[in-house]
Amino acid sequence: MPWRPEVGQYSGYLHAGLIGTLIDTACGFAAATVAGPNLLAAHFSVNCLRPAVGQKFIARARVVKPGKTQIFTHCDLYAVDAEEQKLVANGQTLLSVIVA
Repeated sequence: MPWRPEVGQYSGYLHAGLIGTLIDTACGFAAATVAGPNLLAAHFSVNCLRPAVGQKFIARARVVKPGKTQIFTHCDLYAVDAEEQKLVANGQTLLSVIVA
């Protein structure tokens, strides 16, 4: 996601709410690769490790443990500035598989 001033908070850093959104979304897409799109987040947590400042942000998510009814994922969020990547946040999500 490219940086835009309207996604910043009062100090000019990426807003923590958007950090959580990026992590939750990336984890959801990672889980969908093993379970399809019928998923809902049951729980997620986010750790803000440093101020999120950069020209763009990259979320890298992976499935930690797939299951029939629950999928555990992890995501690292990086700020990119002049091609240097810094880890700014990470998080975990537990997704529930929705059975129709």
